[in-house]
Amino acid sequence: MRVFRTILPAVSAVLLAFGADAHPGQAVRSFGSPSETIEQRQLGGSLALVEGEELFTFAYSTPEPYGTNWIGLYRASGGGPVNEEYTAPSLAWSYAPETQGTVRLSTGGLEPGDYVAFFLARDVYKWLAEPLNVTLPKPPPKPLAFRVSEATLHNARQGDPFEAHIAGFVSGPDDGSVTFSKVDGADWVEVSHDGVITGTPDLQDADATVTVVASVQSTSSNETTASIRLTIPVRPAGAPLVETLRVLSFNMRMGGTRVNGYHEKQTRFLLESNVDIVGLQEDQNGGRHAERLAKALGWHRWSSPGSVGVLSRYPVAEAYGQVVGGNSAGVRIALDGPSQQVNVWVVHLGYTPYGPYDFCFDGMDVDTVLGREAVSGRTPQITNTLAAMQSQLDAAHKVPVLLLGDFNAPSHLDWTEALREKNCGFADVPWPTSVKPAEAGLVDSFRAANPDPVAVPGISWSPLFPFHDGATGRPEPQDRIDFIYHKGSLTVVNSKDVVVGEPRPYPYHRDNEWTSDHAAMLTSYKILPRLCVPRPGRASEL
Repeated sequence: MRVFRTILPAVSAVLLAFGADAHPGQAVRSFGSPSETIEQRQLGGSLALVEGEELFTFAYSTPEPYGTNWIGLYRASGGGPVNEEYTAPSLAWSYAPETQGTVRLSTGGLEPGDYVAFFLARDVYKWLAEPLNVTLPKPPPKPLAFRVSEATLHNARQGDPFEAHIAGFVSGPDDGSVTFSKVDGADWVEVSHDGVITGTPDLQDADATVTVVASVQSTSSNETTASIRLTIPVRPAGAPLVETLRVLSFNMRMGGTRVNGYHEKQTRFLLESNVDIVGLQEDQNGGRHAERLAKALGWHRWSSPGSVGVLSRYPVAEAYGQVVGGNSAGVRIALDGPSQQVNVWVVHLGYTPYGPYDFCFDGMDVDTVLGREAVSGRTPQITNTLAAMQSQLDAAHKVPVLLLGDFNAPSHLDWTEALREKNCGFADVPWPTSVKPAEAGLVDSFRAANPDPVAVPGISWSPLFPFHDGATGRPEPQDRIDFIYHKGSLTVVNSKDVVVGEPRPYPYHRDNEWTSDHAAMLTSYKILPRLCVPRPGRASEL
């Protein structure tokens, strides 16, 4: 995401560039009772919860209206501006500019519990009204169900122990009352009561299927059940564990929290996509969304301190950390221990100024726009990222390298003469964020699979903004700004842009099945044999 469509102060915009749903000047400090921490005084404003409206809807009033007065929500246990000073990040916020009015703060991503709302002045922390204690109640229990009716797990191999965790595939009671059992399937597969699948396939075993039932005993002694059909691909003894690698780049748009039921929808999407590695952008607050998704999927994960992260079916062997000045980070994933690995780098480059706006809305020339690519941070960010990757790029014939993410800029491969009219009269634009990876030897996997940008444009920005204001305004430039690049012993099988359902545009998007304002990008690779060090199986032991 480049920017949410509210015009924010400069400081707030900088924070949003790093993927935070943030308000200016936020840091961390403990929170005490307002009455204990600030001198009692008369405040002219008021703040109240509107009964009968969707949580949290506040009615406010003030004799000091201003365009940047705002209401912020904080945990009751700590974090609010109790001394009218900058303390901790607000969990949700909105401007409240009128003399009186109502504002709704999204509860998306919030856990049930106690919170405090503050009505604050002019993008700082002066109180306009007494803080208001509010409670987000625990929702009623959902009926027991698997999020999908069938799913494929990570690969097994003849003679090697296998383990997978599927408890997170279930929605419904979260009190530990759900138990799992095997109904039918391959003899070697066992299912524990807490949803752990284990076993060791023999030499004669091929791909396995198994039906698993989840059940919960209600207080009325009636048992509720749900079932799922699972497939476990089984590789031959001694063969590399992974032959086909499915890689997804997924900008989550504020973690997905702007859509109702985002966790359920994201988990279902990832299970149905049958992917092996996911590069996340807008993974807020140092990885809280990567953590919840990894738990639900039973996968491995790594998150940067910023807005990028990685989900993987296979273990994260090493984290390279966040690139200074790169808005990026990298990890090494062990697909098959030390014998089959891949380096994965995820970027979320700066969002403003945005090149297609410069061309299409402001009529700037190519030299000016390319200069502004540097101003946006994108050019130095991709330069710094590639520099951090250099030793791995040099050794990509041994361990392949992936570079994926939200580049917030188009590709020179898409701004061709044949698309001059679509691209506001411009062609052959050497966008630095695509030219520099190509110069480093990286291959744009989508264009490798779909070489004609006229026939298969692969638009990723934006299913939510067909027009500049979402459902209204001038037409929004539509471009492919999300990419999966590779170098090394990989060959592209196919690549596509992915959107689930038919998203309604902003601001009518809250019930969309699709939780992002970007399309995801999905590439399937064939891992070439020379990538793998031959590995003996356990055939001699069986």
